[in-house]
Amino acid sequence: MKSVLSLIIVAALAAGPEIAAASDKTDVMAVVHKWEDSFNKGDWTTMVAQCADQTSIIDDFAPHEWHGAGACQKWLDAFQAFTKKAEFTEMMVKVGQPKHLDVDGDSAYLVVTTTLTYKEGGKPRKLTGSTVTVSFQKGTSGWRINGWSWADGAGAVMPSKS
Repeated sequence: MKSVLSLIIVAALAAGPEIAAASDKTDVMAVVHKWEDSFNKGDWTTMVAQCADQTSIIDDFAPHEWHGAGACQKWLDAFQAFTKKAEFTEMMVKVGQPKHLDVDGDSAYLVVTTTLTYKEGGKPRKLTGSTVTVSFQKGTSGWRINGWSWADGAGAVMPSKS
């Protein structure tokens, strides 16, 4: 009986890091899906709350880069101004399956494709195959986004400059 108990303990200890890594990956993806759901609902407060205070963002609209304290809110402000000017409405993002997801201690790295549907001046548009690379930091409040970069996929339609 003692040897069976010893084997169970050894097996549990050996599996511990794998179980923790799987849990962390699930937790990281939960942040992504909460960001996605919040974006789609227009719940900007919850969306921005998925970010760490110190964040770095690169995106395809001016000024193209935001970093430091409050960067997610600054990005959101620029995004809303951009979409208003471009007459983009009814925006919905769909995050695909991870192409790459690593968790190393309190840091995580994700590469995922997305599909963005929206209307431009009332006309339906669809942007497929965009790639988002996201970094995360785990702190006392759990996993938070501390950086992302967006690259357009097929069908990108950028408004003309006026």
